[in-house]
Amino acid sequence: MIFRINTVVAAAATFCLVSTFSAQAEDLVFTLKNGTNSDLSEFYTSPVGVNEWEEDILGQDVLSAGESVRITIADGRSVCEYDMRFEFTEDSDLDTTTDKANLCELGEYTITE
Repeated sequence: MIFRINTVVAAAATFCLVSTFSAQAEDLVFTLKNGTNSDLSEFYTSPVGVNEWEEDILGQDVLSAGESVRITIADGRSVCEYDMRFEFTEDSDLDTTTDKANLCELGEYTITE
């Protein structure tokens, strides 16, 4: 009986410990606004200092000029400083542009020309 109680206590402690670690890395949520006159076809982010871009967040979607979208970065990291790369549609006046921002503090980011 003592063995079973210790096992249950140990399992509960492990669950609490794992829950604590996973709760530390919360999803980063912000609004991306397209303040340009061009359609945004691809949007990439990467924590500052990481030399590779993550996957295109927009996927098959396009963020039209003047529109906004709620973005969730659920990469398991607990960082706020992100590099961003914006690619516009082929018929756009804009090409590709990059920027860096603290997305935790902003709550929303507007790309402009």
